[in-house]
Amino acid sequence: MDLSDFDYTLPPERIAEAPLAERDASRMLLLDRRARSWEDGVFRELPDRVRGDELLVVNNTRVIPARLFGHRAGVGSEAPGRRGRRGFLEATIEVLLVRRLGPDRWEALVRPGRKVRTGERIFFDDGLEGEVVGRGAYGLRELRLISTGNLEEAIERVGHIPLPPYIHRPDQPLDRERYQTIFARTGAAAAAPTAGLHFTPALLARLRERGVELAELTLEVGLGTFQPVRTERVEEHKIHREPYEIPAETAAAVARARREGRPVLAVGTTVVRALEDAALKFERERGNHATNGTGEVLAAGRAEADIYIYPGYRFRVVDQLLTNFHLPRSSPLVMVAAFA
Repeated sequence: MDLSDFDYTLPPERIAEAPLAERDASRMLLLDRRARSWEDGVFRELPDRVRGDELLVVNNTRVIPARLFGHRAGVGSEAPGRRGRRGFLEATIEVLLVRRLGPDRWEALVRPGRKVRTGERIFFDDGLEGEVVGRGAYGLRELRLISTGNLEEAIERVGHIPLPPYIHRPDQPLDRERYQTIFARTGAAAAAPTAGLHFTPALLARLRERGVELAELTLEVGLGTFQPVRTERVEEHKIHREPYEIPAETAAAVARARREGRPVLAVGTTVVRALEDAALKFERERGNHATNGTGEVLAAGRAEADIYIYPGYRFRVVDQLLTNFHLPRSSPLVMVAAFA
């Protein structure tokens, strides 16, 4: 498939630069795959649109202030005549922490990446610094972060909320709360699972009143979700891994829903990726047990999603999808097209 098949014109003026005051006031497009029809609605109508027996699966990951700004020093630093205060190069280096590799190790996007070499140090504010210990393609680096105090607290103080690339404004204090879902409680994501941003406690209560069951999982959103597709052939795209964890109660809830013939409604492409990756691994390791009466199609536990879903994929778990806005020529848009 050509990537151009997943392109569309996106006028900049149609992109909301700031969130609505009410989370559930966003517009909602309803697509009926069987009837091949669609209609416009509002998100707060969701409880009236569901059957009432769905298993609603959400991503409870928390976005960290993963965007850091600092200055270079050390190995490979050039143009000593342009050094500023404290011996640092004057040009600002932007770092986006995209995947935790260890207690103090991160995979990160560094811009401008081509100038930052292995062995260099990047100094941020408040005693936080990073050492480049490895490098990859497209500006990817492996960083060892060092702090004079607690490392997690230093990142919280120094970092900025990493707004989506289609938002062309600096982050604001309000974004630290507004760019989290009401489910956010764990993990270290570099971006929000945006489909969940529209839920409110009141709307969730209405869904439960209708009989909808809630289950949670954690997928730490990273490059696998927002890295651009750079190949002209969709199938040739190399998707990045994203760590996830499926609790035992969620795996049991999925099995129960499958056994009882109730639909699994995934909130967001990150939930789809975790559930389908786990199901595919389960199928490869144990065989397809979906017809043995237990409904068991995936196992609980931690893993890394390496699944890449494009048209032709057979969905094993997800029956309904609630998804958000997706950019042209992106892997989430390709996934949504596969589902639709």
